[in-house]
Amino acid sequence: MVKKTIYSLALSAMLLLSSCGNGGLLGNLLGLGTQTTNNTGSVLGSVLGSVLGGMAGSGGGLLGGMLLTDNSSTNLTDMVVGNANISKNDLVGTWIYAQPGCAFTSQSTLVNAGGATAANQVKQKLSSTFKSLGFASNNTGFAFDQNGNFEGVLKGASFNGTYTYDPSSGKLNLKTSGGTIPMYLTRDGNGMAMTMDSKVLIGVLQALNATGGNSIINSLATQYNGLRMGFDLAKYK
Repeated sequence: MVKKTIYSLALSAMLLLSSCGNGGLLGNLLGLGTQTTNNTGSVLGSVLGSVLGGMAGSGGGLLGGMLLTDNSSTNLTDMVVGNANISKNDLVGTWIYAQPGCAFTSQSTLVNAGGATAANQVKQKLSSTFKSLGFASNNTGFAFDQNGNFEGVLKGASFNGTYTYDPSSGKLNLKTSGGTIPMYLTRDGNGMAMTMDSKVLIGVLQALNATGGNSIINSLATQYNGLRMGFDLAKYK
């Protein structure tokens, strides 16, 4: 029921945002453009802002001169939703955008799609799109604390709230004042992928006034059954 509800919200947002900009339904859901005060502790608030701000001159894909992620260490089965074995303790901390991410809903959908080759093709097609839309490691990231609070920054637009996470299914629900955003966590290289259904991703992009990726996202979702798309994230240490 929650999944159907959020998909309906995202679809409605596509229509509302075309005339309302960030003031539409999903813009409210994310809380984009709002000023908030976060007193949830050392992981959130000023820490995430300081990390992203300190990377402003890093070139978008580098952190301290090191690549954010190493895809060579990715286990293929870890790209299947529910297989990654990411604990809540693993999730807690500050995560920085590295590149587009993807996952599949089952082992069979991954194999049928073409395995690692398909995953690489998806990321390559999303890479130029996400870059043109403005996603970079100096303006996009997430932070989670042990008490169930989170903060997110997408293309410099911040939002926050609480989260629930089920390690057995990999399901991550980001709860804001406007509603719940369903996401899925899988492992990718030395970091993790935070992905979502294509309709939700398109709704998020529209909330950011970044609609240029709609066609490629729809095309990939049609081409690959059970595909989830989103962000590869590297943990900041």
